[in-house]
Amino acid sequence: MMMRMGAVMRKVVCLLAWLSVGQVSGSYLPQDMNRTLQDLLQHYKISKSDIYDGKHVFPKEELKGKMESQMLFMGGVLEAYDKLFGHMLKGLPTPSPLSATSGDKADTSGPSTTEPSAAGDTRFNLIKVLQKIRELKRHSYQEQLKVLHGLQKLKHIEMDNIKVQGKALWELPWIYEKANSLADNVMRRRRRRRRQTRTGLAREPERRAKGQQ
Repeated sequence: MMMRMGAVMRKVVCLLAWLSVGQVSGSYLPQDMNRTLQDLLQHYKISKSDIYDGKHVFPKEELKGKMESQMLFMGGVLEAYDKLFGHMLKGLPTPSPLSATSGDKADTSGPSTTEPSAAGDTRFNLIKVLQKIRELKRHSYQEQLKVLHGLQKLKHIEMDNIKVQGKALWELPWIYEKANSLADNVMRRRRRRRRQTRTGLAREPERRAKGQQ
């Protein structure tokens, strides 16, 4: 049990560090969110050897592909953070009746800032960051999350069900047609972009000459 808790703790700290690494670029991570993450890292402490062991919870290699693939992967990352923070909140001591909100709303609206315990501060900070994550998901990753949820449904297909197998065979012709059509459209779009790029480069000397007149 203790080993399992230790593994969870390492994941939590690595995730928080992964989130706060955005301060390097300095463009998108708000200062108050960064401060909140630093406070949380004081609560979820692990050794530096665990933090810098080279094993990322979310491999950064996945963020070096095409933009569409990066957006889809990042949507999954934000969804994973949402679920993780839910587990972290459940792992904290139950807030006192004075600061707890009614029903499930406690997970989103958070306790009163007057909660005196350290667990209360941690709960409040977790909820602050969780709200930022959900806001980012809602404003920028709705389409990607729809795709991810659709992919999750595919995991529950009853592969051994004869009815499912038969219906899948009936549906395969239009699915195969659609899959090829999508791939073909993507290839055409890429060719069009390459032609436009070459055309733009070819006309660049002409534009420069006109500018010098």
